Amino acid sequence: MSLSSTPNYSCKHPRVGVGVFVIRGNKFLVGKRKGSHGAGTWEIPGGHLEFGETFSDCAKREILEETNLEIKNIKYQTVTNEIMHNENKHYVSIYMKAEVVDENVEPAVSAIFFLYNDEFFLA
Repeated sequence: MSLSSTPNYSCKHPRVGVGVFVIRGNKFLVGKRKGSHGAGTWEIPGGHLEFGETFSDCAKREILEETNLEIKNIKYQTVTNEIMHNENKHYVSIYMKAEVVDENVEPAVSAIFFLYNDEFFLA
């Protein structure tokens, strides 16, 4: 089904999200979303790309906002095109990979992202 055949979409253009696989050793960070997009689902941290922002800058900003972690060696991984007819949403999601700057710092819990038990990084 194309968007042109689905007249009930409230937003007439896709949103762009950036998700980040934050790596520490051989594990990556995962948490449960509290925000409106994906609330209650297990996700990697990330958020919306702001106007004029690079993917890497968005990744740094979102990870710092959601987890209070600083990241480095940020690299593009892949992109997805997600048309969610039931939710009237369309997202283009950019996925990045990065390493934590200080492996001794634990991620903080935020208002939109909380962590899986005490296992912040999952294999």
